Amino acid sequence: MIPFDELLSEVPAEYRERFVEVVALIDQFCDRHLNDEYKAVGRKLAAMMCQKGSPILRGKVASWACGLMYAVGRVNFLTDPDQTPHMTAEQIAAGFGVSQATMHAKNREIQERLDLMPLDPVFTIASRVGDNPSIWMLDLNGFLVDIRHAPRDLQVVAYQNGLIPYIPADEEAEY
Repeated sequence: MIPFDELLSEVPAEYRERFVEVVALIDQFCDRHLNDEYKAVGRKLAAMMCQKGSPILRGKVASWACGLMYAVGRVNFLTDPDQTPHMTAEQIAAGFGVSQATMHAKNREIQERLDLMPLDPVFTIASRVGDNPSIWMLDLNGFLVDIRHAPRDLQVVAYQNGLIPYIPADEEAEY
C-alpha cells in the first residue's frame, strides 16, 4: 500500500482536507466490509480525484467516498457474487449511508474524469493482478502478446521497462 503521506503529498493543498475526509471514510468502510487491497486502491483513486479541476470539493464527503469505492468495485467486479469479497451495489451505498442514485451519479463523474474501465490496470487490486489480461497484453513488433506466456528474457525486458508489475516466470517458479 502506498503510504498515506506519499499520497497526500500528491494532492494539491486546496484538496488535502477533502482527501483526508474521503480517505477516512474509505478506510472505515474497507476495514468493516472489505480488505486492505480495496483500501489501497480506494486511497489511490481518491488521490487521483483530488486534483485541480475536480468536482470532489462539491457535495458530501460520504457521497464521494461511496462513488470512489463503487468505482473501485466496478473495476474489480466486487458486485459479482462469484468474487471474494463480494458486495452488492445496495450494500456499498448503505455502507456509506447514501442512496444508490447518488452513488451511481458520483461513480459516473469519477468514471468520466479518470476514464476508468473494468480491469483497469491502474486500479486492479493486488490479488487480481495476475489474472488481469489488460496488464499482461503487450505489443511486440505489431503483435499483441500475453507476456505471461513469453520467454522469461522478454518478461525481464518488459519488467525493466515498467510495462509489467513482476516477472511471471519467476512467480510460477515459486509454486
